[in-house]
Amino acid sequence: MDPYAQPQTQQPSADPYAQPPSSTQPVDPYAQPPQTQQPVDPYAQPQTPQGYPPAQNAYPPSDARDPARYPGDSATASDAPTLPPDPDSLRTKPQSPLTPDDRAMAKRGVPPIEDTGVMLDGRPRQGPFLSGPGSFTFIVHHTTLGALGGFFTQAFASDFNFDKSSREAMLAGTLIGAGLGFGASSWWQFNNWVDRPMATFSIANSVVGGMFTAGLMDLFTQDAGVLTWSAFLGAELGAWLTAGIGGGQLPLNDGLLISSGAGWGAAYSALLLAIIHFSGTPVSGKTWRDTLLLAPGIGAGALALATMRYNPTPSQIVRANIFGGGVGAVVLLLSGVVLGGFDQSTPYVLSFLGSAGAITTVSLLWEESVDRSALKMAGRSEKDRPYTNVWW
Repeated sequence: MDPYAQPQTQQPSADPYAQPPSSTQPVDPYAQPPQTQQPVDPYAQPQTPQGYPPAQNAYPPSDARDPARYPGDSATASDAPTLPPDPDSLRTKPQSPLTPDDRAMAKRGVPPIEDTGVMLDGRPRQGPFLSGPGSFTFIVHHTTLGALGGFFTQAFASDFNFDKSSREAMLAGTLIGAGLGFGASSWWQFNNWVDRPMATFSIANSVVGGMFTAGLMDLFTQDAGVLTWSAFLGAELGAWLTAGIGGGQLPLNDGLLISSGAGWGAAYSALLLAIIHFSGTPVSGKTWRDTLLLAPGIGAGALALATMRYNPTPSQIVRANIFGGGVGAVVLLLSGVVLGGFDQSTPYVLSFLGSAGAITTVSLLWEESVDRSALKMAGRSEKDRPYTNVWW
């Protein structure tokens, strides 16, 4: 016996017929000492203790968690390939387009209006009392219109007699009219959005409406009181129709088109009367008055109906007005000088035709939104137009 040998633990033998060892049995000096560990596979890879640096080109154990999904678990971190990123995270999402108001505010550097939660027609209210940028003009217009209406109706009723009772009537009419106008316009703008185009064009439509109703009543009576009340009610009707039908967000091009119709109605009616008058058929003063009062309303109404079908840009409308007015005025002056005076119908006929032709040409053939990619190219039909027009 080796005096320095360690005590051995007994292992069950794989041979069922083997005899158990005994203490008296001699020990084979060439026998291998019994081992408690499992036999080692000679083809197995050498194992290194877990630590730093990590093993290269090794697969993570099956119970290891993905460090990309569990970044806090540093004990299981490895350089094994991770899952590819989500494709949706690499895509940009489009933003909503900017409105004209947003572009203008961004260009001026004005901070956006704070949304307090109170909305009118989809727009945030501006201030505790005024609803929009055109509210002040809207209130002043109706207050002034009511005051003028109350004053002139009472003044014409008393034939402008400034005695005490007439002055009291005119003062009462002015104050009552101003109060009613202020109250109605304030209530309307407090509950409806009022933008600048609507507030501005309602003033012009008030003038057109008052002229139309006064000219219409002048066909039946010449009473000053009736005509005054008719003009006042027509002016109020024109203003409230603009607010009710046009709405607080009346587009600028629609307002320009309606006002242009009123102006061209008056201009063309004057040219027609001049043609008739200098052609040998005298036109009375009443006919001149009634025609010039009615024509603006007819022209404005016709182009108000046209806004339901056509949508020209404001620059197109302004350009047509400039060209029409300029050509008509130049032709009238030039033809009058060349022909020796304005007491004949030819200058007015030429001015009428020149102005109408300029407006038509500029409106139909001068289009801003030309598609440059649609210009003439090989294989394209000659009938293809380079742009689409708002009139057809």
